[in-house]
Amino acid sequence: MADSLPQTMQAVHFDAPGGPDVLRLQTLPVPQPGPGEVLVKVAFAGVNRPDVIQRQGFYPPPPGASPLLGLEVSGTIAKLGEGVTSWLPGQRVCALTPGGGYAEYCLVPADHCLPVPENLPLDSAAALPETLFTVWHNVFERGWARDGETLLVHGGTSGIGTMAVMLGKLFGLTVIVTCGGADKCAQALEIGADHAIDYKAQDFVEEVARITGGKGVELVLDMVAGDYVARNLKCLAEDGRHVTIAVQGGLQATINMAEVMRRRLTLTGSTLRPRSNQFKALLAQEIRQNAWPLVEEGELRPVMDQVFPLAEAAAAHARMEAGAHIGKIVLAV
Repeated sequence: MADSLPQTMQAVHFDAPGGPDVLRLQTLPVPQPGPGEVLVKVAFAGVNRPDVIQRQGFYPPPPGASPLLGLEVSGTIAKLGEGVTSWLPGQRVCALTPGGGYAEYCLVPADHCLPVPENLPLDSAAALPETLFTVWHNVFERGWARDGETLLVHGGTSGIGTMAVMLGKLFGLTVIVTCGGADKCAQALEIGADHAIDYKAQDFVEEVARITGGKGVELVLDMVAGDYVARNLKCLAEDGRHVTIAVQGGLQATINMAEVMRRRLTLTGSTLRPRSNQFKALLAQEIRQNAWPLVEEGELRPVMDQVFPLAEAAAAHARMEAGAHIGKIVLAV
């Protein structure tokens, strides 16, 4: 198997940070798996907001990670590193990667891979890991969501938003989303949201109060931060939890701490990429037990926006930045 591997591969790279047009194909050596790693022959790579932020120069890869973009892939196992017994060459997998997904071959810790069932196309498989790991950890582990509760999600038609809607519904939550525009609201409802609020036309704080009969929601999944935080806290019920996973609206928030005390609110947040390999392995294990059966049964499928060839990574990034996409953008390698 090892002998048939090429020496070089095509990968998307950028020399200096900038707009989408800095991305270009380059020939690089094929990496070799170390102990506990597998080399994946990439079929598709997911495009995520952190890729855009890294390309702009604001999100450097953690120490030791590939400088290449790409946090999730699907494909087949090309080569096993020392000590890997959980996978066989040729097996179909998808994986959360530490980086390096925008390439023909990508190194991944073996225990960050998930098996791709026969009924799941590889383009869809590449669109699952990043959002599934992020939503599972933040909504269910950090946010302690349980069935019967109500979840408010901003950006309801984004990759994360659509995954939060679908997972929430599969696990018995009522899901309220905010979206920009009536079209996106209609699509969010079609994807399964119980309520969709057009934040351009309505005040989401008032709408949440109306929808919940004044009670508020138990959980907010926040990707905006900034001045949304104070408004999100107004949407929370007593003992509510506020989980921040991105800061697209700004790093700073001014909040009323007396309200936090009075209503016993919890504010938390996380970012997945810098977490240890061991943490991600445990997360993969938990997802495999709890959520992956839904993938295998065909109940959980990512909402797919558009597939671009690897060579058109710049166009894929431009589409994500334009904000009109619904669901996931992937690159065909």
